[in-house]
Amino acid sequence: MVFWEGYVSDEVMGTFAPIVVYWLYAGFYQLLPPMDKYRLHTRKEENAKNLVPLASVVKGVLLQQFFQATVAHLLFLLTCKVTTSEAVVQPSIPVQIVQIIIAMLVMDTWQYFVHRYMHQNKFLYRHIHSQHHRLVVPYAIGALYNHPLEGLLLDTFGGVLSFLVAGMTARTAVIFFCFAVVKTVDDHCGLWLPGNIFHLFFQNNTAYHDIHHQLQGTKFNYSQPFFSIWDKLLGTYRPYRLVKRPEGGFEARLMKD
Repeated sequence: MVFWEGYVSDEVMGTFAPIVVYWLYAGFYQLLPPMDKYRLHTRKEENAKNLVPLASVVKGVLLQQFFQATVAHLLFLLTCKVTTSEAVVQPSIPVQIVQIIIAMLVMDTWQYFVHRYMHQNKFLYRHIHSQHHRLVVPYAIGALYNHPLEGLLLDTFGGVLSFLVAGMTARTAVIFFCFAVVKTVDDHCGLWLPGNIFHLFFQNNTAYHDIHHQLQGTKFNYSQPFFSIWDKLLGTYRPYRLVKRPEGGFEARLMKD
């Protein structure tokens, strides 16, 4: 049993919970004090290098989430095979864990190849993917700031594919999609906080993705949002080192071959 059972359906939760979680988690980062001693870029850098104001970022994210919710609603309508008088038999916890791991691998595979192609194809990069890279200095609310077409292809379709291949129920999908959202927001938060669980368990983390947003790192570290497997297999992985800045905070520096 889950806390929303009897109030809203799993399908409704799967559609809207990831959006709510996004704004709660990104809002948490946005409301933190300056945290200068943990920042990967100074606030001066953020103001100077980023090419789009916060208001436009918020509008862009909301537009992507509108399309995301629409596709999710259609997906659950097409895959829901029970009537309101029937109960969905939920798989065991171990089975759900395996399904989530499969979904993570599927999403990583889809996003790596689509993301990499958007960098290699000059037309797609110039007219679509470059919108995300207007945030040279990433921050949490901008995690899903994309061109609407990229949001549909990279994130939404990647989520649909992960859901279908893993064979998960809508209830398991709530857990998976919320986890994916939290991980994506964290990867863009721009802070190297002590004890961050994602930094401890994932090599693909805030600093790893920060390298990709730097001008000299845009051809590397395409993997997202979970593992760095495809970067390592296909030669696009570049290690980095964290250097403490004299004025406080850290800098993720690309290491030379």
